[in-house]
Amino acid sequence: MTTQPPSDAPKGEHPPVTPAKKTSTRAAAGTGRKKAAAAGPAGKVKSQRVSSGLLEQSLAVILASLDDDKAENIVTIDLTGRASFADKMVVATGLADRQIAAMAQHIERKLKEIGLKRMIVEGANGSDWVLLDTGDIIVHLFKPESRELYGLEKMWGAEFDDEVAQPVAGA
Repeated sequence: MTTQPPSDAPKGEHPPVTPAKKTSTRAAAGTGRKKAAAAGPAGKVKSQRVSSGLLEQSLAVILASLDDDKAENIVTIDLTGRASFADKMVVATGLADRQIAAMAQHIERKLKEIGLKRMIVEGANGSDWVLLDTGDIIVHLFKPESRELYGLEKMWGAEFDDEVAQPVAGA
């Protein structure tokens, strides 16, 4: 399809182009984008909250799976009343990237078998730290050096509670 020049313009010439009105960058961005950014990334599946019976069953499945996969130094931390993002945290150590990735895959598969469909897995493509978020249980799988570096047990464990519970001098 060919376009014809306007009838008032001579043949072969196009009418003059007027520059578009410039708008500020802030106005062009609009507030809709800001609200979307504050709400977080789109497309992320939110983790689900489960009943207390399914919570205990899920925890048992996770601990059994880690034991079967020869995870070392398995620690369960109760976060009830201390964190809004989960009720339990499980921390375990694997000796190699492949072992850690396999442990995460096995946990994910076994939890799906008991009816827990939504979970978020981060770092499962071969890293020193894999995180599984089931909604009420957060599972951290570390290589030994990374586990020592991040020190999650020290941050969330009983030692932390004792330090916080101490009264402040002069208060």
